[in-house]
Amino acid sequence: MLEVVDLIKEYKKLRAVDRLTFRIEPGEIVGLLGPNGAGKTSCLRCIAGILRPTYGQVLINGFDLIHDQARAKGGLAFVPELPSLYELLTVDEHLKFVAMCFGTLDVYDAMGAELLDRYTLSEKRNDLVATLSKGMRQKLSIACALVHRANVLLFDEPLIGVDPAGVHEVKQEILRAKEAGCSILISTHLLDTAEKLCDRVIILRRGVKVAEGSLDDLRTQSNMEDADLEAMFLKLTSDDRVEASDFSPR
Repeated sequence: MLEVVDLIKEYKKLRAVDRLTFRIEPGEIVGLLGPNGAGKTSCLRCIAGILRPTYGQVLINGFDLIHDQARAKGGLAFVPELPSLYELLTVDEHLKFVAMCFGTLDVYDAMGAELLDRYTLSEKRNDLVATLSKGMRQKLSIACALVHRANVLLFDEPLIGVDPAGVHEVKQEILRAKEAGCSILISTHLLDTAEKLCDRVIILRRGVKVAEGSLDDLRTQSNMEDADLEAMFLKLTSDDRVEASDFSPR
């Protein structure tokens, strides 16, 4: 389970994320949507522990990310848009190294070959990561996310740079994780994918949540009966809905 409470992230006088609160239950996929500069990546990096929130709380399986970091991160996996990998390891060594870091070598022994095969990395298993294409790096990053039994999964544009067969497999893997009871947050600009894949979506504009819910919920909030997600997204993010922030944490 993932819970974000009153999250604020500021860079000097810029408030990138403004009092964001939401919860993702086990077995739920939530899409994080917004135009460029809406605060999606800052939000994900705060949840992943890469950035420290200015204010607010992130709970992963009930563990506070700031005050109980080790246990919180033990249940978390983050797949960034541009994976940061160890280029002088081979593909197989990289997957095993991640399993070792999280104390899950048993998962690697049982699933390592399967994960490499699933993401068409078997033929590259002895190649250095430095030689991989962007799409192959993304596939390896996803395989690494799955090798330590995380049940809170964060994806930042997981389908960018992946070939059509890889896109299909990534979607299937996300659905398998949902069936296994994982809480999944996906940041994406691919609205048709979000519409088909996500149970709910959160729409940000200038760091503020302007809408949250299922497609039917969004149709009610936007007063657009029978509209698709793209039409509602354009309306909800183009309206002047964001008021000036007061910068005083509550």
